[in-house]
Amino acid sequence: MTTDVESSWLTWSQLPWLSSSDPRATSLQVCDRLLSFAAETDSLSRFLHEQLPEIATEFSAQWVCVIERTPEWQSVAEFGRQAMPQLPFHLLEESLDRSAAGWHRSEDPSGCSLLTVPLAGNEESGRLLLLAGRMLSDELLAPTLAIGRTLAYCLNVVSRCEHDALRIDRLKSTLEITSSFAQARKSGRLMEVIAVEATRLLDCDRSSIFIWDEEENELVACPALGMEELRIPDSAGVVGEVIQSGATLRVDDAYKDSRFNPAVDKESGYRTRNLICVPMRDTDGKMIGAFEAINKNQGAFNTDDEASLSQLGVHAATAMQNTREWEELIRSRQQLTEQIAQGVRIVGESAAIVALRETVKRLAATDLPVLVLGESGTGKEVVAQSLHFQGPRAQHPFVAVNCAAIAETLLESELFGHEKGAFTDANELRQGKFELADGGTLFLDEIGDMSPGGQAKLLRVLEQKVVTRVGGSKPFPVNVRVIAATNSNLTEAVREKRFREDLYYRLSVVTQLLPPLRDRPEDILQLAEYFLQKFSIDANRPGLQLSDDARRRLQCHAWPGNVRELKNLMERVAFLSPADRVEADDIAFILSPEEQSSLEPSQDVGLTEATQKFQQEFIQRAIKRVGGNMSEAARLLGLHRSNLYRKMRQLEMGDDVPDDE
Repeated sequence: MTTDVESSWLTWSQLPWLSSSDPRATSLQVCDRLLSFAAETDSLSRFLHEQLPEIATEFSAQWVCVIERTPEWQSVAEFGRQAMPQLPFHLLEESLDRSAAGWHRSEDPSGCSLLTVPLAGNEESGRLLLLAGRMLSDELLAPTLAIGRTLAYCLNVVSRCEHDALRIDRLKSTLEITSSFAQARKSGRLMEVIAVEATRLLDCDRSSIFIWDEEENELVACPALGMEELRIPDSAGVVGEVIQSGATLRVDDAYKDSRFNPAVDKESGYRTRNLICVPMRDTDGKMIGAFEAINKNQGAFNTDDEASLSQLGVHAATAMQNTREWEELIRSRQQLTEQIAQGVRIVGESAAIVALRETVKRLAATDLPVLVLGESGTGKEVVAQSLHFQGPRAQHPFVAVNCAAIAETLLESELFGHEKGAFTDANELRQGKFELADGGTLFLDEIGDMSPGGQAKLLRVLEQKVVTRVGGSKPFPVNVRVIAATNSNLTEAVREKRFREDLYYRLSVVTQLLPPLRDRPEDILQLAEYFLQKFSIDANRPGLQLSDDARRRLQCHAWPGNVRELKNLMERVAFLSPADRVEADDIAFILSPEEQSSLEPSQDVGLTEATQKFQQEFIQRAIKRVGGNMSEAARLLGLHRSNLYRKMRQLEMGDDVPDDE
């Protein structure tokens, strides 16, 4: 259904004002072109370069200029064959005061006239459009005023677009700069990067970061670009006022500003013209320092520079805080590593231990798998830790796993981790020991007690160097050195098919056997004193010492628990001994009947033979304890040296008695 509606239409090109017969046509077209071009550009200089010739042509002017009072009169842009030799400043001032366009007959011999048009749009401005030419008359005041007003709006729009474009560029630059902060791991290097980038961003000569030492009431300057570190009072100069007030300060003429402290210039020989300084706060809002930029290369610092330096200061403060925390973590880790490494010592001077230390020193620099064998308590984990902390992996994790203490059903999850929901009670993702030890060392203790299924999975990881979490499908590469240990006979276990032969050869690239403590009696006293000194510090009894009788008692003991037993004993002694001198009675409880069973004779022999055998073994053990020193053995047994030899001959120990006795 349609209805007849009376309508009329008019396009822009049909506008009567644009017809050639309308005197307003050309002026309106110029205004239209000004507005169109203003919408397409964000460069003020380009806009004026393109449009001033249009305006000159429109009014047949020989010269056209946009001039600005700031507060001195200066040209913003101009076009024409010949500029005026002397501007009529009083007419320019009057045109601004009246906010009116004016026509002026020039007294210049050339016969030029002037048109002055205030360029005031939606905000007041100190700009004027100035035209000069012989053809100018007061009849052009109306079109000139219209074009001038349009030009003023265009200049405002283009200026804002240009300003916004510059802000966007600065924000992009700031983001690019702040991304570079993460690459600096040390505070000194970070501050250099920040200072250099701030100098480039603000187009200035120098910049400095001042760290506030609140306890000392000082500001520590960390400037880059050739200036040495210096300290100034936190109440001195512009930086001091920024610290105290928390407000940004901008100084356009340093030596005319009472807040400026020229002492630094005098000391350094540098001349400060202008500067800008912003406060720096950490993520909690606490004042930590100030950020200063010095000597703008062109002109003075402006509000955009303030905003840019403030934004950069926020990122710089965060980066500095993160870097300090990182450095603190690194220092803490290094200190912990050093403390652990100092506590991990292979103590002893027996031939076996001296050789062991040399072997560990050579193996530590390699990534070879090592299989450590020995009875329980001989120090297998200490050897593994020594291999780790003396090598290039010392700054990475050392992870120990007791394979005998993990149920077969949980071994795979413990070593390789599991995904959330992989099995019942798997409520969250969990990393395995291999992932936790990445870059470091994984110590597999009691490897001989690992189940056959666990052995197969371990072999696959050792060969492929990747792990897959339980319930997952994505393999993770791992860089781990594996050190295994056991107190069981793996060779026999391989022979009886209880341990995989291929895994045995994979683990035993290097095998190190640790002798029991009873086979190296010369190490007993050295180990005892080492542990006693360590635990006496923990017990706050640094003067604790062993008596001679206590030493002899320690040497006479068989130490079935090896070094672990001796260590535990010294810990108890350090805390429970009643006096600062440890006597034999204080350690008498170590001689339990079970520990003396090795000296008990067989029930199949008579009393005489049993007595003789007991005495032979007792004397042999004492001699071995003191490394074959017969004088010391006699003293240990409470005998004179000659009486000891006589007793040995009576017991038919002739092979052990020297010929000269």
